[in-house]
Amino acid sequence: MSPQRKEWKLDPASFLVVANRLPVDRVEGTDGTADWRPSPGGLVTAFDPIMHRRGGAWVGWHGAADEELEPFEDDGLALIPVPLSSSDVEEYYEGFSNATLWPLYHDAIATPQFQRDWWETYVAVNQRFADYTARVAAEGAVVWVQDYQLQLVPQMLRRQRPDLRIGFFLHIPFPPTELFVQLPWRQQILEGLLGADLVGFQLPGGAQNFVRLVRQRLGLETLRDRIRTPDGREVMARAYPIAIDAKSLNKLAATEEVAERAAQIRHDLGDPRVMFLGVDRLDYTKGILERIQAFGELVAEGRIDPDEAVMLQLAIPSRERVELYRQLRDDIDRLVGRINGDVPRIGRPPIIYLHVSYPREEMAAFYRAGDVMVVTPLRDGMNLVAKEYVACRQRDDGALVLSEFTGASRELRQAYQVNPHDIDRLKDRLVEAMNDSPQNKARRMKAMRRQVVENDIDKWANTFLDDLERLTRTPEASQATG
Repeated sequence: MSPQRKEWKLDPASFLVVANRLPVDRVEGTDGTADWRPSPGGLVTAFDPIMHRRGGAWVGWHGAADEELEPFEDDGLALIPVPLSSSDVEEYYEGFSNATLWPLYHDAIATPQFQRDWWETYVAVNQRFADYTARVAAEGAVVWVQDYQLQLVPQMLRRQRPDLRIGFFLHIPFPPTELFVQLPWRQQILEGLLGADLVGFQLPGGAQNFVRLVRQRLGLETLRDRIRTPDGREVMARAYPIAIDAKSLNKLAATEEVAERAAQIRHDLGDPRVMFLGVDRLDYTKGILERIQAFGELVAEGRIDPDEAVMLQLAIPSRERVELYRQLRDDIDRLVGRINGDVPRIGRPPIIYLHVSYPREEMAAFYRAGDVMVVTPLRDGMNLVAKEYVACRQRDDGALVLSEFTGASRELRQAYQVNPHDIDRLKDRLVEAMNDSPQNKARRMKAMRRQVVENDIDKWANTFLDDLERLTRTPEASQATG
């Protein structure tokens, strides 16, 4: 597993993204040969245009356990695979990352599990990512570390390579003090993040929580968004709400192929007057059960006529080896089956539930087809689906029902916002979005489209990286970290 095992024929990179996964998935061709295709995840969707414009390298796991690959190039990007064993996947990824940190950072919607062996593997895997990154980074390179799986990497990387400019961005919420302090390894996580020059969050509240914690728990000097570390460096913690490549997505949705596919989707659903659409990764934070329950009650009460309206819920497979996610899938299957079974009619059921992943072009068609987009997570760092739906609209039409507990709700203020825990209010919002006047829908959508287009992925990335590159370190601090 050591990165020093063999020499790589690879030029040092001056810009690197470090994330849990590489931006590609391996697929087997009909002739048995292996190829790579872009991954469907939100992180990859957000970063693909940035990487192609800036070049550089991407460090991450390639998705297969117990396999070590040489660095390779795909679609013009240098990709550095970090190997993970089966036990690494079980303890670092499924365990500490997704059964400890994920629920803790999402307001403990599920109970976090604190297991020492998981933590030890998390430390070891973070060190491996830092080692691989240190090996391929050019002198003075900019390194952008991503998300909750790799919160120790900034400090580990700084110890090896004090010459690097290191940024970190957390894509999920950063919890308030009373939740974070439950973590037995809270000090190590805070110190790991402080290895970065710039720590980015989705919302100002996350940055404020972080600054408050390092002041209270580590006793460090802070001034607004600045933190003075024991080695004399200054770390900045600031909010950078992530965006999408809105113009590119709108252009894709405008193509004749996507338009035809959108029409076909509606036809396959019986050409309903109103198509409600939900698109989520299968996760207990996404509020899928609450959304389906609300829609089912509206049908049962006669406020929504299943002859005129249909809900299409896409649930993208996620973490299927984790028991909590398997249980969620079973719960959704049972709820959808009960609601559809209670409707005394033959024909299309009121709820169509698909547990499958689709390519980007197909998703654009779904967005164009949907009249009411329902995005109701119980907690979400941002939620790019909401922005993608807005970007795909070709006219000022459509309606977005949006949870107050998403980062996107701070920007898309003209959405039909709702507390997804309040089922009665959620039902009212669904009906309002369905029946609102075309003039009101146009006014709302026009404002949201402007927000999404003007604050796109390039602006987000450039703002973060410009701030990172402007930050300076004193020579004394660089020597102290060496």
